[in-house]
Amino acid sequence: MTIYVGADYRGFEKKQKLLEFLAKTNYEVVDLGAYENSENDFNDAAIAVAKAIRENRGAYGILICDSAHGMTIQANRFKGIRAAHCGSVESAKLAREHDDANILCLSAHFMDDATMYAVAETFLTTDFVPLERRVRRINRLDEREDYD
Repeated sequence: MTIYVGADYRGFEKKQKLLEFLAKTNYEVVDLGAYENSENDFNDAAIAVAKAIRENRGAYGILICDSAHGMTIQANRFKGIRAAHCGSVESAKLAREHDDANILCLSAHFMDDATMYAVAETFLTTDFVPLERRVRRINRLDEREDYD
């Protein structure tokens, strides 16, 4: 399985720690930036990871910024992307089991390293449980109506 990882400058240090953690696994890990701890927009990493997930079905993404809000919002602008901001193991488990989330968004500000590792591991090892109602709801996520 391929994992695409991205962060902005506020999530850079946590991303580096997460990359070290993931290097001990059997996942193929791809770092999509930021590549240095200098000010940059969260949008860049979120867009890069969302596009990589759309091009590589079955892959997962992990995004890290200060609150995880901006990354989550930006990533979810893409059809087929189901980004979930998870602050606990329980929320990561439900994001996968119930919503088939394909991008995990983490807060650099509100999460310690041990929790980050546990949340990421749970997200990456939990399978979607495809009950009919869940599949139906997920399929509706990409319905949209354009507004003026």
